[in-house]
Amino acid sequence: MIDLGSVVQIAVDVRDADGILTDPDTATLTITLPDGTTTSPSVPLPSSTAGEVRVDYVTGQSGRHIWRLVTTGPVTAYADTFDVQDAAPDGIVSLARTKRHLGIDPSDTSEDEDLRAWIASATDAIEKHLGRAVARRTVTERCTPDRYGQVLLGELPVFALVAVATPDGSQTWDTDDLDVDDTGTVTVLAGPALSRAVDVTYQAGPAVIPDGEQQAALIIVQHMWETKRGAMGVQLGGEGETWNPGRGYSIPRRAIELLGSNLPGVA
Repeated sequence: MIDLGSVVQIAVDVRDADGILTDPDTATLTITLPDGTTTSPSVPLPSSTAGEVRVDYVTGQSGRHIWRLVTTGPVTAYADTFDVQDAAPDGIVSLARTKRHLGIDPSDTSEDEDLRAWIASATDAIEKHLGRAVARRTVTERCTPDRYGQVLLGELPVFALVAVATPDGSQTWDTDDLDVDDTGTVTVLAGPALSRAVDVTYQAGPAVIPDGEQQAALIIVQHMWETKRGAMGVQLGGEGETWNPGRGYSIPRRAIELLGSNLPGVA
């Protein structure tokens, strides 16, 4: 993951028919942005080193970016993707804390992209395991009231309501006049009833993330980090088991213990 607002370098080595690095006659870069629009940053030519085409792009949207570079003389085409995370990432642990846990110097950014992806994966795995939101984030849902004029929100726990309005914006509700309980049910305390579809924006997640859940996330990230580095082997069965059988993803047993597990043999 790349931080929103940071610079992404798109790098392509262009070679001629003999495999020799050479600057193309022309190069056109097209980036498809997350919202579906496209942009075409200029490609510096000639390059500082023959054949090494480099374009620095300042990110302005979060989400998946798809880029394609087409050249002539020689005729080549290259394509790839990169992902930009939200300005306020919703990981259970911070990148800085993760690097401290792994003993990585704060100035070493060589593994930051992998670490961010692993933090996101660990967050997703823990939330699926617990069945609730753990990292705070803002959610917008379109809800239809039931016969009692109540709507049920999809992500728990609900930390706070931010805004409630009809899809066309013709009617809004003051969040001070609304109540949301532990089940995510929103009820009107004062003002007009909820009688048609509404867009509800709210913050999901706890006020404080328990340290055990943060430690579990760090253990999962460390597991993936060490696996990539070849520092550990997968152990199946017995006292040294490091994964939870039956899942589509690997969660070290120590992390499951911290999250609260009913697995046999876990004390």
